[in-house]
Parts: sequence; C-alpha cells; structure tokens
Amino acid sequence: MAEGRKFELDELVNRPGTYFNPQTEVLVIVDDSPELDAEIFNMEAYEGADWVLISDEVPVDEHERDVLLERFQTDAQPLPTEEDLDDEVEEELDADEEE
Repeated sequence: MAEGRKFELDELVNRPGTYFNPQTEVLVIVDDSPELDAEIFNMEAYEGADWVLISDEVPVDEHERDVLLERFQTDAQPLPTEEDLDDEVEEELDADEEE
C-alpha cells in the first residue's frame, strides 16, 4: 500500500486535510475555513474542553469524499511483506540455479 504521510491526532487537528485511521476506520476532515464568533461561548464554562459539538450532521460532499478515497486506493500499491521478499529471493535463486 502507498505510504501516506502519517500524523498523530494532535498534529492533524491543526492542519487542514482529509485523514484516515486504518485501525479504527475513522475518516477525519479538518477544515479551518469556518469562522465562528468566540464571544458566543462563555469561556469559563468551556475551560478544559477542547471541542464543542456544533451538529450531529456531517456537512461533507459525499461524492467528493468518495472520489478522494478512490484516488488514494488507486494510487496505493501493497507493500511487500517479509514473506513476499523471501519468495522473491527464492525465485531469483531458483532462476540462477536453472541457468
């Protein structure tokens, strides 16, 4: 599989983009374009909280999301496993012996 650039959660939340965790199969889209007036929040009430749920709806163009995921999958090539590498070495040795 293609080696996508890897990020820790605390790194990706500050960088716009589309991220996927293959272990949890969770897709995170970080969009820093919206502006929300911070004055609507009582900052004392939110002390210690990092996030506020704005809506349970997901405002994502599903078709565009699917295109991005397909493009990544199409470009991705499986990485050879150790077993694959061992098989290649054996095949090369067998070919050398036949010559």
